[in-house]
Amino acid sequence: MSSGDQAPVKLSLPLKYQQELFQELRLPGDDGNELVVIARGLGLLRLVTNLLHSYDAAGGTLILVVGADERENGWIGESLAEHAAISMSVKARGLNVVNTDVMSVGTREKMYAQGGIFSITSRILVVDILTSLIDPETITGIVLLHADKVVATSLEAFILRIYRQKNKKGFLKAFSDNPEPFTTGFSPLSTMMRNMFLRRVSIWPRFQVSVAQSLEGKKKAEVIELEVPMSDSMRDIQNAIMECVEVSIGELKKANIGLEMEDWNVDSALHKQFDMVVRRQLDPLWHRVSWKTKSIVNDLGVLRGMLHTLLTYDAVAFNRHLDTILAAHSPPPGSTRQNQSPWLFLDAAHVIFDTAKRRVYSGKATGNGADDIESLRPVLEEQPKWAVLAEVLEEIDRDLYFNPVVRDDSNGTILIMCTDTAQCRQLREYLQNMHVRMETKPGDEEEEEAEEDPEASAAFMMRRHLRNYLTWKKEFAKISAALFAENQSALNGASTTRASNSQSYHGKAPANKRRRVRGGGNTGSRPTRAANGSILAGEDKPLEVATLISEIQPTELESAQKEEVVTDPLDDMEDFYQLYDTEDLVVIHAYDGDMDEHVLEEVKPRYIIMYEPDTSFVRRVEVYRSSHNDRNVRVYFLFYGGSVEEQRYLSSVRREKDAFSRLIKEKSSMSVTLTLDAHGIEDPQEAFLRTINTRIAGGGRLAATAQPPRVVVDVREFRSSLPSLLHGRSMVIVPCMLTVGDYVLSPNICIERKSIKDLISSFKDGRLYNQAETMLQHYKSSMLLIEFDQNKSFTLEPFADLSGSYSSVSATNPSSDLQSKLVLLTLAFPKLRIIWSSSPYQTAEIFESLKAQEPEPDPIQAVRIGLEGGQKAEDQAFNREPQDMLRVVPGVTGKNIKSLVVEMGSLKEVANASVEELEPSVGKEAGRHIHRFFNKSVLE
Repeated sequence: MSSGDQAPVKLSLPLKYQQELFQELRLPGDDGNELVVIARGLGLLRLVTNLLHSYDAAGGTLILVVGADERENGWIGESLAEHAAISMSVKARGLNVVNTDVMSVGTREKMYAQGGIFSITSRILVVDILTSLIDPETITGIVLLHADKVVATSLEAFILRIYRQKNKKGFLKAFSDNPEPFTTGFSPLSTMMRNMFLRRVSIWPRFQVSVAQSLEGKKKAEVIELEVPMSDSMRDIQNAIMECVEVSIGELKKANIGLEMEDWNVDSALHKQFDMVVRRQLDPLWHRVSWKTKSIVNDLGVLRGMLHTLLTYDAVAFNRHLDTILAAHSPPPGSTRQNQSPWLFLDAAHVIFDTAKRRVYSGKATGNGADDIESLRPVLEEQPKWAVLAEVLEEIDRDLYFNPVVRDDSNGTILIMCTDTAQCRQLREYLQNMHVRMETKPGDEEEEEAEEDPEASAAFMMRRHLRNYLTWKKEFAKISAALFAENQSALNGASTTRASNSQSYHGKAPANKRRRVRGGGNTGSRPTRAANGSILAGEDKPLEVATLISEIQPTELESAQKEEVVTDPLDDMEDFYQLYDTEDLVVIHAYDGDMDEHVLEEVKPRYIIMYEPDTSFVRRVEVYRSSHNDRNVRVYFLFYGGSVEEQRYLSSVRREKDAFSRLIKEKSSMSVTLTLDAHGIEDPQEAFLRTINTRIAGGGRLAATAQPPRVVVDVREFRSSLPSLLHGRSMVIVPCMLTVGDYVLSPNICIERKSIKDLISSFKDGRLYNQAETMLQHYKSSMLLIEFDQNKSFTLEPFADLSGSYSSVSATNPSSDLQSKLVLLTLAFPKLRIIWSSSPYQTAEIFESLKAQEPEPDPIQAVRIGLEGGQKAEDQAFNREPQDMLRVVPGVTGKNIKSLVVEMGSLKEVANASVEELEPSVGKEAGRHIHRFFNKSVLE
């Protein structure tokens, strides 16, 4: 490529490390094939778009982008268009996105022939390559995003294997900004590089010399750290939750001795993937672990979520969150300690619920008599960060007024970054109402002083939240009571003993029904315990709630303010377009990964308030400030001191640093497999020997042919990893649109593959019976393959439950119910064979053995089987979901669904059709049932 073509690319990579990495990726030949692992926030997508533009501007290339999601496709497409406009290149074509709902097979074939840059989903690309819609030899190169997700069984590894076998000259560049997956397991980096057929890796952490020099120069952003102390009640709740987490981890260790537990500690529990990591370790033994272990694994996710909501939700929202958690974990009638979440029995759990409620309202005794009613008073504790945020905004206003900065390229906008959209709404509401004053009562000096106090307050907002909470709680109590009654009636019908016990209540609530025991002082607001010792949800007395509601009735000012907030003056965009001046604009935005770089470039903020710490966004601010000499940035960094928020931030920084250190260490000692060539492909002679098809013929003679075995696969099966594993065993995969079966191994053998989840849904809607019937009509050997996951337990139910009888399976044991359905299936179809496979790897071995002495299948014949006269194979493609929805509609049967699909065309047309329009396809009676289903009123 000429220097003239590279000039516009360099203009958008201003930092030294970006330019070095770009030049490294543009090296010719094998030196340009590499895996790039870069720290989060250092501008990975910017680098990728510049790289793609360098090829796009040169023209005459076919570049495939694999692994990009919808947002990344939008980013890349927009950036390539901007680059083409700046460079004024006539050869640049931009990005073409290929997915299931955009273009037909013929259109894709023409576009591939013309060349350009294509972002393709993995499932479409692997089918297009196997069907020769795109010739791998014509591909100039592949750019792979999210390389950390490429494992041996992934579709991406399948694509790269085919690409490298047929194309020795094309380049392959893989990118990832998530170093942790490359450091788990034995020799993880070399294993993942072998999956991607790469021999070279480039590692770019934050502490790399070029990166550090680029970001720590003279153009550093001004950073002000603000450590916000938590309130006493927040600290008590946090300590109590951490105690519950610590006890839960201890119980896990006691119950699962022998597993790898090095990372099972409180520090790791703060990581958002901790409960998933524990579950992944326990999956192979999931049928053996106790109920208590399963409950603790679920509880760890709940407790970690509580730690997050404590710091992000306001006091009222957090208390409501706890109400829902307690209702979900509340004990059913007659429960024992053995089947309840263990953390609910801790004293720390009592502290959590008691303190959370006292942050919202408190109770005080009105007298000494036993019949005196305890009145509830609103407390409405504010989040400590709110006041600090108001002070920061006030400081920015003073700074702008008294110390106006020299005019620069910044907009002067204030950008507030927080965790999620819910937090954005909360902060927006607070900023809108923080200076709204409460109405004063005549003669109330304290209130009059508060009226004159200009300090920000959330009292106005919190009163509104409390009113909404009390309304919600009233409805929630009705739902809980209805669910309780339904549960009680089910128990009465299931057990005569429980029925007799329920009759003894004479209409009263059972002894362990969720209710509050009233006493004197503060005990009125404390949650009670059930007979088995777990925390129970409390119910306030109606008169007390009425007293509290009267305390927070909306005033005229609040009613007017509420209407003012609801009213949107921007409804008429023509009159109010460009209403806001960027100098006075406050933008509240949620962290959004790489998209945050776009936010910084478009908003051009002078002041950035990080309401919650985020490692990657800190790097993005550093890159943004270092990339623009003419923009000044001041960053306010808010965090709760001594909180899990601070600990989580420091832990993420440490984890990333440790991951990069391990990567560098493994790279320095990593060996290169000499049996592979420079592209990571086996020696041609060895590859030829692998394709020799050895079969034992009739006389035991060993026959060697140059034709590898062939398997016809339904295109919908490429969601699974089995086609990739079959290809890895030197089988030729022929993708087709099959009507009958998923895999055709020979003219006589047809197999329907079901995962456990798909098996359950197939039994539920009756689809499996129709599939078994059609397979037995057309194939001599029809088989149902039930395939389990590789790292999960190879069983349908725990061993302890195998003694259950078929008479009570439906209500008590869904997995045993699944076994009974399998028995009924075999009774209905005695010739149907069932194959049990513990993993896709074992399935590939089974397929290989089944094909040992069978002739090869004919793909054309396999496609024709099951098609009715005049029907095309294309009519069967990618339409299983709407057909599954139609099957549950009254009037739709297995016999008329095909004609209904062909005649109507779409689910929307079926829903809007009249009885007369449906009659030619399904008949008059079925048409009336279908029309009544879609047009029945909800109120009927």
